[in-house]
Amino acid sequence: MLFDQVSNDIKEAMKARDKVRLETLRNIKKVFIEAKTAPGANDTLEDATALKLLSKLAKQGRESADTYAKQNRQDLADAELAQVAVIEEYLPKAMTEAEIEAAVREVIARTGAAGMKDMGKVMGAVSKITAGRADGHAVSEVVKRLLA
Repeated sequence: MLFDQVSNDIKEAMKARDKVRLETLRNIKKVFIEAKTAPGANDTLEDATALKLLSKLAKQGRESADTYAKQNRQDLADAELAQVAVIEEYLPKAMTEAEIEAAVREVIARTGAAGMKDMGKVMGAVSKITAGRADGHAVSEVVKRLLA
């Protein structure tokens, strides 16, 4: 399980005295614990849920880095990107645009979607396939292009 792997990696980061990795892993563990103790979670954290949380953390980190870079604070942007790199080690390899397009085409063929009115149906099915491996905005753009 990802939760256990992160806990073990915290110990390794402490031994290696890797401050960036340790801080990032502690933040990940905090988010995981919050998710485990949330109402209705039954004190469990499935890997699929953990991957969604990691994707969200990585996206937030990239957005923060962009903001810092626009404000000419490259030192803070670099720190955010270093944390994002640690988070991305736990995420599956991201899908390429060609892989996203292939998944969307397959779902369109399977569901018989004919136009933009079927976008919600297609997005729902595609998001299950691409979960944690593709940005929702990128998937949405491909779906719009193929349904138009």
